[in-house]
Amino acid sequence: MLCVASGSAALNPRLARIYNAAGVPVMEGYGLTETSPVVSVNDARNDGLRFKSVGKLLRDVQVLIAEDGEILVKGPNVMMGYYEQPEITAEVMDAEVGSTLATSANWTRRASSTSPTARRKCSRPAAANAAPQVIENKLRASRFIEQAMVIGENRKFPAALIVPSFAFLRTTAS
Repeated sequence: MLCVASGSAALNPRLARIYNAAGVPVMEGYGLTETSPVVSVNDARNDGLRFKSVGKLLRDVQVLIAEDGEILVKGPNVMMGYYEQPEITAEVMDAEVGSTLATSANWTRRASSTSPTARRKCSRPAAANAAPQVIENKLRASRFIEQAMVIGENRKFPAALIVPSFAFLRTTAS
C-alpha cells in the first residue's frame, strides 16, 4: 500500500483529506526526539485512519499527561539519556514517575509546547509558551497567507514571519 508518513508538526486536516482523496493515505504520528522518535501513529489499515489524530500508541508505550500539561512517555523506545550529559538527562528523565507500571524504561518528560531545557530555564509569558506549529497552522488556514513560521524560544515574546498569498491577494484586490 502506498502511503505518506507525517510528523514533526500537526498536519492541516484539509491537506490530509486531499492526499487521502488522491488515494495516498497520510499516516500522521507523534513523537519526541527522546522516544526514537515515534510514540503513536495513524494506520490506514483496519479502518485506523483518523484525520486530526496521531493515532494509537505503539505497543508497550504508555503516555500520561501531567497536571501542568507536560507529556510523559514511557516505553522501550525512550532513550537512555543524553550522551555524557547527566545534568540535562536528569532534567528530562524520571525513573520514579509511574514506577509501578510494568516496563523497565525511564519516563521522559516533554512540555507539549517548548523544548525540555527551554521550559525549565526561562520564565515566559503564556503567549510565548504556545506551540509554534499550532499558531503556524492557524495562520496558514487563512487564504491570505501562503507560509508562516513562528519563532520565540528563549525570547520574551513570539514573532511570526508571514509570506502572503500574492496570487490570492491579486484576485481579491481586482
